[in-house]
Amino acid sequence: MRQRRPFHRKKAVTKSKTAGETQVSEEKVEEPAKPAVKYIELPPSLTVKQLSELLNVSGVDVIKQLMRNGVMAHINQVLDYEVAAAVAGEYGFSLPGKSDTAGKTAGEKEEKKYHRFHEEPSEHQVTRPPVVTIMGHVDHGKTSLLDAIRETNVIDTEAGNITQHIGAYQVEIKGNLITFLDTPGHEAFTAMRARGAQATDIAILVVAADEGVMPQTAEAIDHAKAAGVPILVAINKTDKPGANSDKVKQQLGEHNLLLEEWGGDVICVNVSAKMKEGISDLLENILVVAEVSELKANPDRPAVGVVIEAEMDKTRGPMATVLIQAGTLISGDVIVAGETWGKVKAMLNDKGKRVKKAGPSTPVIVMGLNNVCRAGDALEVVSSEKEARSKLDSRLLEQQIEAITSKRPAKLEDIYSQIASGQIKELNIILKTDVEGSIEPIKLSLEKLSNDQVKVRIIHSASGTMTESDVLLAVASKGIIIGFNARIEPGAKNLADVEGVDIRNYAVIYHIIEDVEKAMKGMLEPVYINVVDGRAEVKAVFTAGKKDKVAGVIVREGKFARGSSVMVKRDGKVIIQSNVSSLKRFKDDVKEVNTGMECGVGVDKFDDFKVGDILETYHKTKST
Repeated sequence: MRQRRPFHRKKAVTKSKTAGETQVSEEKVEEPAKPAVKYIELPPSLTVKQLSELLNVSGVDVIKQLMRNGVMAHINQVLDYEVAAAVAGEYGFSLPGKSDTAGKTAGEKEEKKYHRFHEEPSEHQVTRPPVVTIMGHVDHGKTSLLDAIRETNVIDTEAGNITQHIGAYQVEIKGNLITFLDTPGHEAFTAMRARGAQATDIAILVVAADEGVMPQTAEAIDHAKAAGVPILVAINKTDKPGANSDKVKQQLGEHNLLLEEWGGDVICVNVSAKMKEGISDLLENILVVAEVSELKANPDRPAVGVVIEAEMDKTRGPMATVLIQAGTLISGDVIVAGETWGKVKAMLNDKGKRVKKAGPSTPVIVMGLNNVCRAGDALEVVSSEKEARSKLDSRLLEQQIEAITSKRPAKLEDIYSQIASGQIKELNIILKTDVEGSIEPIKLSLEKLSNDQVKVRIIHSASGTMTESDVLLAVASKGIIIGFNARIEPGAKNLADVEGVDIRNYAVIYHIIEDVEKAMKGMLEPVYINVVDGRAEVKAVFTAGKKDKVAGVIVREGKFARGSSVMVKRDGKVIIQSNVSSLKRFKDDVKEVNTGMECGVGVDKFDDFKVGDILETYHKTKST
């Protein structure tokens, strides 16, 4: 049956035939059905390809529409907001005003992205407990310190019932609460920041008195500084022979961490987790830092928070450890967390006891979500299941836009356009070098490039390989990684590819400075990267003809094709780049060989193969 178009009663003005007076009568007046409005948000600038993905139309169609508007563009060309908005309008999309989206400053966007809840000061706010994360070098006593704090200060501890591990817990000192996030270290801390969650108020840096500042200690310092949280130093293992607190303090000063006793503002406490010494002093100083920070929140509003960890329990279903940041979460509330929602069926505190509500800075396990969420997801209370579904749809749309426009950190060649549009005011750089002596001259030269529009910041520098921790820091800070004769770990390379982190490795210092300077002036040429098509391992070496040698290989990944570009790697280093000159299966020449198959490979102008060499075929593509 054909449906009738919607209508409403409309007041119509008619003339009376007898009295000539004007009167109002009601009659049914049909109106055409309005088409559904499609809304979309656009960033200040984006490529033709990104626009086509947002509009869900082909890139060719977008290019045609641009041509109709007098704009000649290719698939990777960057469009400004007005041009992109005009194309979106042609496809029936409605957009908010530019001031609502593109006009936001970088700071406003960052605050929106981060899940730390910021409230305007009001009479409803009360002091809340500080949230603390402990970081430091491996084996310097982070876990021992956490255990010592928990064993002696957990609220209402009963014999045989210390706490169950939920990734966060509270302790009490002189009637004041402190919340600890039990994370593995600065990598987990920064991984949450990379996902948008800024939950920590204070970072405790643990340094062993007998070993001093180690590479991971320096990383933890830079990660905490990049997050903008106060740092409190705990010099641990002061009971051990060879402990030298003064030497540790000097080393900290060399890493620009100035302690109070040396005229700085960083509090330093001597502790021994093993002997349970200095624990009370450490906790009291945490409260001092918290008091200076004036941490407040309104407990009377609907709760907002951040997911610390989540899992699927075999008997209780999806469970999430949540840190409430503002408001009060009450059993029965409807919540949205990341890409899922649900109704709070039950809550457990850090001692495994059921609770009916949780206020600001309180960690609880929440049950009742429809699916497992992720660490770093934002949680908020909504008024109804209908609003939860609507909020979830809005979040998914935001994430789609984020994935296309904002997810990936800055590329060096895009810096100028981002500076010009006001998207960035700081260029964050992670610097890794082969030797310690190269750091300072490169760091000083780069920082001198700062100008009125943008500041160049070296947020972390160290010698050694580029690691996953470096990549996570680049993601969290929207920075780039610059290496000087530095190798990159395979896991870090894979993570950088997934997250879109720009990694540049140089052999000449002058080229580093030149490229960054060109990028800031908008003159840097795009970078072309190698995309691996196939990877094979040399199992034997054979003689072909009088002098030539071929490699007997097994293809481990992808495929090998005759004529492809190929690089030969030995001990992780590229020893030659050339082309595949021949490809044989048994005695037959073939065009290509797939994964799992053995073959003979000849490389143009190279025959010095050795068993164990890795051959990679590749093609070049523009870095996006």
